[in-house]
Amino acid sequence: MRYSVVLALHALIWVLLTASFYCQKPSEVNIGAIFTFDSVIGRVAQPAMQAAVSDVNADSRILRGATLNLFMENANCSAFLGSIEAFQVLDKGVVAIIGPQSSAIAHMISAIANGLQVPLISYAATDPTLSALQFPYFLRATESDGYQMAAMAGLIDYYGWKQVIAVFVDDEYGRNGISALGDELEKKMTKIAYKLALPVQFNQSYLTDLLNKSKLLGPRVYVVHIDPDPRLRIFQVAKELQMMTSDYVWFATDWLSTTIDSFSPMNRTSLAVLDGVVALRQHTPQSNRKSAFMSRWKEMQKEGLASSELNVYGLRAYDAVWTVAKSIGRFIDEHENISFSVLDKLLELKPSEIQLTKLKIFDGGPRLREKLLETNMSGLAGEVRFNREDRNIVSGGYDVINIEKMAIHTIGFWSNYSGFSVSPPVTVKRGTSSYPPLDQKLGYVTWPGGNTVTPRGWVIADDEQPLRIGVPKRVSFVEFARELNDSHKIEGYCIDVFMAARKLVPYNIPYRFVPFGNGQSNPSYDELVKMVAQNVFDAAVGDIAIVKNRTMIVDFSQPFATTGLVIVAPVSNSKSNAWVFLQPFTWELWSVTAASFVIVAVVMWTLEHRVNDDFRGPPKKQLATMFLFSFSTLFKKNQEDTVSPLGRIVMVVWLFLLMVITSSYTASLTSILTVQQISSPVTGIDSLIASNWPIGYQVGSFAYSYLTESLYIPSSRLVPLGSPEEYERALRQGPDNGGVGAVIDELTYIDLFLSRLTDFGIIGQTFTRSGWGFAFQKDSPLAVDMSTAILKLSENGELRKIHEKWFCKMGCPGDKDQDTEPNQLNLISFWGLYLLCGAFSVVAFVVFLIRMIYQFVRYKKRQVNHPSPVSTSSSNIQCSQVISNFVDFVDEKEEAIKRMFQHDNPQVQVC
Repeated sequence: MRYSVVLALHALIWVLLTASFYCQKPSEVNIGAIFTFDSVIGRVAQPAMQAAVSDVNADSRILRGATLNLFMENANCSAFLGSIEAFQVLDKGVVAIIGPQSSAIAHMISAIANGLQVPLISYAATDPTLSALQFPYFLRATESDGYQMAAMAGLIDYYGWKQVIAVFVDDEYGRNGISALGDELEKKMTKIAYKLALPVQFNQSYLTDLLNKSKLLGPRVYVVHIDPDPRLRIFQVAKELQMMTSDYVWFATDWLSTTIDSFSPMNRTSLAVLDGVVALRQHTPQSNRKSAFMSRWKEMQKEGLASSELNVYGLRAYDAVWTVAKSIGRFIDEHENISFSVLDKLLELKPSEIQLTKLKIFDGGPRLREKLLETNMSGLAGEVRFNREDRNIVSGGYDVINIEKMAIHTIGFWSNYSGFSVSPPVTVKRGTSSYPPLDQKLGYVTWPGGNTVTPRGWVIADDEQPLRIGVPKRVSFVEFARELNDSHKIEGYCIDVFMAARKLVPYNIPYRFVPFGNGQSNPSYDELVKMVAQNVFDAAVGDIAIVKNRTMIVDFSQPFATTGLVIVAPVSNSKSNAWVFLQPFTWELWSVTAASFVIVAVVMWTLEHRVNDDFRGPPKKQLATMFLFSFSTLFKKNQEDTVSPLGRIVMVVWLFLLMVITSSYTASLTSILTVQQISSPVTGIDSLIASNWPIGYQVGSFAYSYLTESLYIPSSRLVPLGSPEEYERALRQGPDNGGVGAVIDELTYIDLFLSRLTDFGIIGQTFTRSGWGFAFQKDSPLAVDMSTAILKLSENGELRKIHEKWFCKMGCPGDKDQDTEPNQLNLISFWGLYLLCGAFSVVAFVVFLIRMIYQFVRYKKRQVNHPSPVSTSSSNIQCSQVISNFVDFVDEKEEAIKRMFQHDNPQVQVC
């Protein structure tokens, strides 16, 4: 019993002591710092962090009376040594690690920090991949290269360059930064054309060889992303290689601004080598605290506490210490104590001299990480606030600086929410990353060589290495491009277009024509284009059709000639036909037209006979008048005027019908007399495919691939033809005698072929649309400039003059109409008009007939009521007699009938 009481008492005392320990606030808090002491960043980070620790400890409210201890270890620019130093720092019970400055070392230490739950706050590691979910305990207290490369891509796009050369150090910092730049450039339809990787410890000879080789490349815009280098070796070498001239553009990331900001006034002469360079610098807004610290830094330099001028990373390091200290202070307020526990998996390891079992997990790591992410304060470098998504500090933007005559000029600013501006960013806006491109503005820049005009940014060739231009060595249709055997000179229509366009390009283009082909047959144009894509040629000039499969591997200029595939077949001329004037109408239409003249003649005579003296007289005269009146309406105004209203209505409709008929006849006859007639059953591409006849095509043309791959015509039906003479011979032989039924080729060739021959013609319409252009390698800037030059040639008429020079000595090919014969005009096209005219004629005749019957009935009633002495009293009048009397009544003049009715009844008005 006594033993049990003692045991319980001991347990109670242990619980009370443990509770007292965990509730007691710490008197000291340890943090670590890992960086390279003897480096551009390390020389400012070390005194800045020491000053920050001193300031934190001077204010007991920050850590609630506890003392902040900073344990610094030298990484010596080595990821291996940095990892070892990390273990040594962790062995001292640190709750957070500040640093490292190197992205490569940060990758190694982040994995260790994750395992021991110790937050890692870096003020200089800018590799954007450190923000991955893989490293939840890594927080970045400086700008990420993700933001910096967005600014750099915007800068390149601002000046309109489409290709750049990236020079970078080949480690995590360099590779991942340039990768981010490539992603940002891709958004702006720009790209990194070449990547020049440097070893981490590169020497000057390696750098010289690398830059010298890059002079052979086209782009002249360089983006340099390396570690801070006080010797500025890359620019020293570039100047020795004559690469700091007006042809070149040099951009640098913030490593350069960090380097030159660290220079003492005596070392400013080194800036002479940077004349014309444009660089980025992390933007730090002006404040009283910043000004006071810079004054303090001067005092520290005098006292020997600081050996370098202050740069932005010194401000970031100072702010990082304060960020950690304030977060620890809030952590202590909530949890009061700091504790560590042993990692079970480390205990399972076999004992060794490394003694990893001494490493302990920081129990409050997750909570301290949350406190760090809640930071919201104003530091020396600006606002300190973290994005929870990527644990990066909220971007404050960048300054854009330009070095001119050993002076640093700020030409503008960039922020992720406003883009480029000549005014510094005032506030940081979250969630806003788009901005109108037209509002972007920067100050004037002095480029390398003292040039104030924006450089072109690329060199297509020079006198030592001229542009290699492939030219097809044709054996047919040599007017387009040919090589003279005696002088090996290249000439032709396409060559003249290229030479004229070259004169309009605002820079010199050294070039060398290289004939392509064996001289025995036309070369394959697909192969020529592939050789441009494979860098055998820099460009290709000639009659090169712009088709889909070619545009996928090369860039084409603006088309200088419009063309397309057409069908050529034998034709016959219809001008020798003596009865050609009958061909516009079919016999049905001729018959109906003739019948209409007769019908209209009869109707008009009927309607005008009683009221118009021109339609009265002897029978022969009336018959002649009736038909002459109808037929003469085709040519001139009739001598006889129409009097009756019904006749005038019929006449208006008839004249409208004649106007349409005569116009159509004239147009059709004109076409027939001037157009060649097809002598083959082929009427278009569909009928040619269905005919199963052999089809000719030009050797080397894209027609073969189009016919086989797009129209699925068997290759066995396709006959290669190498010259216009072979065209003519194959067409004359025909498909039954070993020839072809038709030839398919591009319109420009066919126009030239038909200008010499009249026995052949184009069948149907052009069934593909394309053009001829010059081929260049993908993304070649010369393609754009040549396109602009070709448009100018077209606008000023020079392109037409070149065409006339080569092809219009005996009349331009293609000027004559080579359409096929139009079809004859059928009755179905005009039946509506004939029906309308016939309907009006019938209605007018019926109205006239009803009116005559009415008058005749009245006339008969009058005879019954007033019998004349000479009239017979017979009541049985035969039908023939009635009809005869009716005809006689109709033959009477209208005025005589009206007078007769008025005499009997003056009040009655006759209708």
